[in-house]
Amino acid sequence: MKVFFKRTAADGVAEIVNPKNSDSASLEMALVRLKPGQPLDLVSPGRESLLVILGGRCSIAVKGMDAWDDLGGRGDVFDGVATSVYVPAGVSYRVSAVGSADIAVFRAPASAGGEAYVIRPSDVTVAVRGEGASRRTVHTILDESKPAQRLVAGETFNEPGAWSSYPPHKHDRDDPPREAVFEEVYYFRIQPKEGFGFQRLYSPERHVDATFTVEDGDTVVIPFGYHPVSAAPGYRLYYLWALAGEGRRLMYSEDPAHAWVARKG
Repeated sequence: MKVFFKRTAADGVAEIVNPKNSDSASLEMALVRLKPGQPLDLVSPGRESLLVILGGRCSIAVKGMDAWDDLGGRGDVFDGVATSVYVPAGVSYRVSAVGSADIAVFRAPASAGGEAYVIRPSDVTVAVRGEGASRRTVHTILDESKPAQRLVAGETFNEPGAWSSYPPHKHDRDDPPREAVFEEVYYFRIQPKEGFGFQRLYSPERHVDATFTVEDGDTVVIPFGYHPVSAAPGYRLYYLWALAGEGRRLMYSEDPAHAWVARKG
């Protein structure tokens, strides 16, 4: 399997995940790092895009639509709630850094049409999920309540030693209303940066069981299977996640061997 990608420090656009270099069938992810005042012109024919500002500030101008100045503002992913921009398929746009900016870009197949729009911090749903060692904070950026064709995205924050995506769940079978097919990508950051966490990816049906040590800036593709995450003691762990499917209503099933954990108490 080609599902694990180590950190890249390249300026400009770094293509991290796509169907040509990974087990992702359609979901793509790129990282954009812009220097002060640096502009970048982008377009994705046949693919809708979601830009998530990881840190810094930028301006985004969408051809024939809107322009938004001075977006973002958090120092890094641990410093507040994200600002994001949705861009329809085939529409060109320019990103210009105000100071400097780090941006994640997710792309998924889509037909032309729709409007670009900003998802501001006040538009993000913040919730605490789980109990005890699996308690985590989830920021839902893009879900079925907001216009898009295939993308769903958000951010998860694990406290030191805590778990998320737990009990383990999967979304690789077309069996509504119990489960729907979504492939997914996780992009990790760690605080402090020297820390680490673990990502397990396993599927008894496909005879796959792999565990990855994830460090600051690493990426994992989840084409199928259960995919729990844990943070090492002493380190906060964050991951930006995006899913792409034929529909946008998330339906998943938990590993029956561990589902009792959620029912405990």
